Amino acid sequence: MKTKYKQLWGCLLITLLLAGLTPLQAQTGSTDEESYITVSGIVKDKRSKKNLEYVNISIPGSTIGTVTNADGEFSLKIRESIQAKEVEISHLGYFNGQIELDGKDVEGRTVWLVPNTNMLDEVIVHARSPRYLVEEAIKKIPANYNSKHSLLTGFYRETAQKGRRYINISEAVIDIYKTPYNEGVDRDRVQIFKGRKLLSQKASDTLAVKLLGGPNLSVYVDVVKNPDILLDLESLPYYKFWLEESTTINDRPQYVINFEPQAILPYALYYGKLYIDKERLSFTRAEFFLDMNDRNKATQAILRKKPFGLQFKPVEVSFLVNYKERDGLTYLSYIRNGVRFKCDWKRKLFSTNYTILSEMVVTDSKESSTNTIPYKMAFKQNQSLSDKVSNFADEDFWGSYNIIEPTESLEHAVNKLKKQHK
Repeated sequence: MKTKYKQLWGCLLITLLLAGLTPLQAQTGSTDEESYITVSGIVKDKRSKKNLEYVNISIPGSTIGTVTNADGEFSLKIRESIQAKEVEISHLGYFNGQIELDGKDVEGRTVWLVPNTNMLDEVIVHARSPRYLVEEAIKKIPANYNSKHSLLTGFYRETAQKGRRYINISEAVIDIYKTPYNEGVDRDRVQIFKGRKLLSQKASDTLAVKLLGGPNLSVYVDVVKNPDILLDLESLPYYKFWLEESTTINDRPQYVINFEPQAILPYALYYGKLYIDKERLSFTRAEFFLDMNDRNKATQAILRKKPFGLQFKPVEVSFLVNYKERDGLTYLSYIRNGVRFKCDWKRKLFSTNYTILSEMVVTDSKESSTNTIPYKMAFKQNQSLSDKVSNFADEDFWGSYNIIEPTESLEHAVNKLKKQHK
């Protein structure tokens, strides 16, 4: 089990360096020049009026999609050739929303989602053991998920903050090759198609935070396809499971199963929640955190190396994995990983807080009969996205590709970092 466990951290290990990162040229490719329309807006809770973050935005019956940012904002580019009639908006615990289309751009639309509080009879839910439900959902993975090779298009972004100030912003369009879900992740690969970055030029930011293999989140943190993280039948006895009140995702009722460690092992375990579709017994969402009860074990899990004299203190490591149903199967939709930690230099009074946030959204996909990402072109676990892409350039860098819209704070950070490069 310990060997399997290390597979996850192959994409999450961080390195603290005393020198800046060296920019390399990004790979290039031609942007799809096909005509498209753009639908943009903001998603809000109709009762509380609050903006809703990480809401699924998609075209029904297609593979095109994105998510809202932390401000609830979104922008979706839709090829005119598919003649889409509506955009579907879905979120945990809410009824779905729609935006009707007529072939023209839709700008600045406010979508109000209504909370879904009409749950099913809980007597049926509590008649089944939560661990039994997890075991049955694991057994049904080959039937509930894609049994064919597929090539996904995704948008990946990672940011590093020192305190509240951004010191690194990197983002890319990526290709993701996935083997069938009844196979492991050993042959799954990620390739950087095009990307850009901004690094702080301030001397005080020379202590750089480097996330190794970040874009490989889409491979190793796909908990359904890589069960060694959470959903390994042999590891279930290490956890305690219990049910809480049901909810809905995409208008479908879900079991909500909490879990936490009940064993002490040589490495840190996790705690969190699993969401399982009540009818199909498919995993639709996983929220989990690295257990911090033993800080030494947590540090061993995420830190590769550090400068001499620096004390590293992990604070939180969190994950969110979303799946979306389409045509009777469940597909990977969105992954987010956050790492918070403190750095203390000897003889210094105050520590410095760092936050690394990385996220990937699947924006399109298609079946693939062969592996279209050669190994030599694949993104390696010992590589950093900052080492693989070039600096920010023109405003229309992404062209017709769907991305996660930057938040207001991120746009402000980009403008500040750009001034340092002039």
